[in-house]
Amino acid sequence: MLTYEENDLLTLVENNAPMGQLMKQHWTPVCLIEEVLENDGTPLLVEALGERYVAFRNTNGKVGLLDELCPHRKASLVFGRNEECGLRCLYHGWKMDVDGKVVAMSSEPDESPLMGKVKHRAYPIKEWGGFVWAWLGEKEAMPDFDPPAFAPTEDTPVSILKIRIPCNWAQIHEGQIDSAHSSSLHSSDMIPARVESAGADSKAWYRPSTDKSPRMETQTTSYGFHYAAIRTPIKNSSTHDYLRITEFVAPYYSLIPPNTSYNVASVIVPIDDETTAFHFIAWGGESRPSTEEWRKFAHSQKGIDLNEQWEPIRTRENNFLQDRQAMKLGNFTGIPGIPNQDIAMWVSMGKIADRTQDMLGASDLAIVEFRRLMVDAAHNVAGGGKAIGTEDNRIPQAVIESVQGVFAKTADWRTLVDNESRQAAE
Repeated sequence: MLTYEENDLLTLVENNAPMGQLMKQHWTPVCLIEEVLENDGTPLLVEALGERYVAFRNTNGKVGLLDELCPHRKASLVFGRNEECGLRCLYHGWKMDVDGKVVAMSSEPDESPLMGKVKHRAYPIKEWGGFVWAWLGEKEAMPDFDPPAFAPTEDTPVSILKIRIPCNWAQIHEGQIDSAHSSSLHSSDMIPARVESAGADSKAWYRPSTDKSPRMETQTTSYGFHYAAIRTPIKNSSTHDYLRITEFVAPYYSLIPPNTSYNVASVIVPIDDETTAFHFIAWGGESRPSTEEWRKFAHSQKGIDLNEQWEPIRTRENNFLQDRQAMKLGNFTGIPGIPNQDIAMWVSMGKIADRTQDMLGASDLAIVEFRRLMVDAAHNVAGGGKAIGTEDNRIPQAVIESVQGVFAKTADWRTLVDNESRQAAE
């Protein structure tokens, strides 16, 4: 359990909250590249960390991210004209380029000196791994872009689904790093099987274990923490363990243990205190599904499962369209799609989960570590310290990897994901 003060430190990101300031010391994935794919296309409203921005791709193909409201009279630039390498406000015709420079003022005389004095707030961006990343912090503190572990190279193939979820970011992160719940909540989609290693096809994921009560062990790292969920395998149970090792890379993403076909990651970005952009990613691997195949597998397709704003049609108000007849026939949840099953649980906790009252058990060791780590990190930022994962000893994200498989009981799982030592050796 946390105190009320600790719960606020962990969850709140708006109005200069320490956690929001912590996140602004990292490059933030603010939207998908596919949302701003067209040159001179429709401007996109971007919401992150309690702030509103506008993104657009200009005539030459360069993406810009500006504060949403025009510096003149504060009308929204989301409705502006994206033309001739700039975004023009409809109200009086002021036009800004991707760097925030005002290049036209239709309402002002040609000889007006105002245009040379005004500059709109623009943010550095990087297109990488299917996302537009932005630096939302102080420009003088901006580090070089560090490619994420799920896209270590610019050409790493990724398939991303996106869902806008009406609850706080932290309870979503806790769900993603919680290996124990998958054996229950996702038991109709993550099926025990006599396989040598975790597998996947277009219908389900397969695991070499029936064990629903994993033993947990954690270890803090320079970038967050990793932990092992240790289960009894179906085969060779007397001599081997089935290990699923998850990596939490603060503050935005986790590497979920992979399968034999592709790797998996989740990227979780607070829109505000009570709303979150959740992204689930299949990346790398020769048998990675395409974007639409991935969204279809997860029952998270726009126009079918989601509306145009990426909001799910399954809501708390309609009981997430849970099918009780399917449950009677053997489906555990009556809710299709692994993310949809998670969302039902996350949203049912309320907008911001009350961690002063929950009762944690042995299987919640990773949850305890996440809360301890991030509350301490928020305290540190509030006191003027650096954000977690930005210290000089942090390793490049590209070397971080999660692992799963059946290993001899004598194996130390920490050596399987000793990213710091591997980087030092290189």
